[in-house]
Amino acid sequence: MAQPPILSWEGLGLQQGGRWLFGGPDTDGLDLHIGPRDRLALIGRNGAGKTTLFRLINDQIEADRGIRKVKPGTRIVVLEQEPDFSSYETLMDFALDGEHPPEEYEVESIAGQLGIDMSTPCKGASGGEKRRAAIARALAQDPDLLLMDEPTNHLDLAAIDWLESWLDRYKGAFVVISHDRTFLKRLTRSTIWLDRGGLRRKDVGFGGYDAWEEAVYAEEARATEKLDAKLKLEAHWLERGVTARRKRNQGRLEKLWQMRAQRAAMINPTGSAKLGLAVDEDNKSKSVIVADKVHKSFGDRKIIRDFSLRIQRGDRIGVVGSNGAGKTTLLKMLTGEMEPDEGSITIAKSLTGVMIDQQRALMTPDKSVREVLAEGGDWVDVRGTRKHVQGYLKEFLFDPGLIDTKVGTMSGGERSRLLLAREFARKSNLLVLDEPTNDLDLETLDLLQEVIADYEGTVLIVSHDRDFLDKTVTLTLGLDGSGFVDIVAGGYEDWEAKRTQRNSAGKQKKPKPQAQAPSPAPATHTPSKSPSTKLSYKDQRDYELLPERIEKLEAAILRGEKILSDPELYSKDPQKFTDISQGIENARSEKNAAEERWLELAEKVEG
Repeated sequence: MAQPPILSWEGLGLQQGGRWLFGGPDTDGLDLHIGPRDRLALIGRNGAGKTTLFRLINDQIEADRGIRKVKPGTRIVVLEQEPDFSSYETLMDFALDGEHPPEEYEVESIAGQLGIDMSTPCKGASGGEKRRAAIARALAQDPDLLLMDEPTNHLDLAAIDWLESWLDRYKGAFVVISHDRTFLKRLTRSTIWLDRGGLRRKDVGFGGYDAWEEAVYAEEARATEKLDAKLKLEAHWLERGVTARRKRNQGRLEKLWQMRAQRAAMINPTGSAKLGLAVDEDNKSKSVIVADKVHKSFGDRKIIRDFSLRIQRGDRIGVVGSNGAGKTTLLKMLTGEMEPDEGSITIAKSLTGVMIDQQRALMTPDKSVREVLAEGGDWVDVRGTRKHVQGYLKEFLFDPGLIDTKVGTMSGGERSRLLLAREFARKSNLLVLDEPTNDLDLETLDLLQEVIADYEGTVLIVSHDRDFLDKTVTLTLGLDGSGFVDIVAGGYEDWEAKRTQRNSAGKQKKPKPQAQAPSPAPATHTPSKSPSTKLSYKDQRDYELLPERIEKLEAAILRGEKILSDPELYSKDPQKFTDISQGIENARSEKNAAEERWLELAEKVEG
């Protein structure tokens, strides 16, 4: 039997800036009900009002209409996206000043698990330290309802794993706003979607959101075609663009797999941080950055050791690892901002880079969108092509009417998207992205993946967004904090699988001590003279049968997606909708694993 909600809003309506953000005058308003064990993903485009809805739930602002009901004794705690630390001396001072002040030992317990020193002065704390302190404060208040606004921003992978484990055991309810698809898929069971002033809810986790969204837009498109109204079509340009974009991205993902396979063929079988190269001059001419036996230390600590890599034009390289592992140091050396202690890094003279950092320092609040993009004019030069600034805004999912809006009035996500529009317009052949997914909504992430895929130059990405890396990069550089840099063809999942495999092998058999062989230089890749590896019976069977299995899984995914495209399916048979959505997710996971397995076997066969 369903339990009564611990919080509800009925007939919610709110005006903002002279317009109705939620529940306009011709509607009944929004209805929202949160149960005691709900795990809710709150989805919506930047500017849709997700953070504002959090404030309404927490009674921080007043609505223009509607009734808010809260079960007596319910403790609501908000983990804000950008908490204000300015009035506090230390992180502990901040943590002990919550709405429901926790005991210091409770904060220290959580802080210890997150690896954060709460005596750190707020003034000098990094973004990651502040985020951990905010998490410690929120969780130590023992909430019945936890509202989380981009909780994984500035967290490294270890901290994200810890937070996921804590939330998995959590006995209360939570609502989360996040761009981290992997985080949402692992934790949420229901989805609420803010869309054009309305609120929809479906009792499926985020894993089923894409299919649900497609079904809604498909139904609206059919209704729009019946109306045959030009203005109505214009109102739906964004939704149609999203649907078309996702279909195009399927082709881009296939291309990404091909690029990863090509890169895999260049990596030494030992899996060491050395990248062999083809000997032909054409491949040499494609090289834009060459690192040869690079070492870097700070004091007695080895940050990078014996690292060699040749980066070629068109490479999309992801850099992952815990905070402090050396990601930024490696990035600075690869771009020439920092010199190695030993070894060499050669950068092509023709390389011209664009850096998009996580501070978004280029966005001046008093400038207008027109001034940022077109220096106050009507036209913008986009990598040598002249485009009208309002048309270019639409390409980045903006309403063209925002052309004269001041940057300071825009949301954090809108500012980030505007920065991307500005920087992608510049002529360059190297793009450096430092935590590019922070503050972006899911649709903007789809757009960013598309733009990166179409970019003709080389891309270096530092990110903790696992799903984004899996859909974007051809090569992953994984840092474990010891100075070793793991080079893996593929994305985050490929790196994680390799780490797991290596750790399992290490536990089963400890290697005998042996002399350290000299590291090979990254200059050439000599084809192996040894005969092709003979496969075991099981490996040979997998090599022969997996392509057929992959085709069957692809067909099953397409059949499932076709069934889910029926907009009336959920209302008729919600259990069938849930089962098919889960089946599609399982088939995709199996297909990815099968492709990785076949690629490994193909490398063995080809020697």
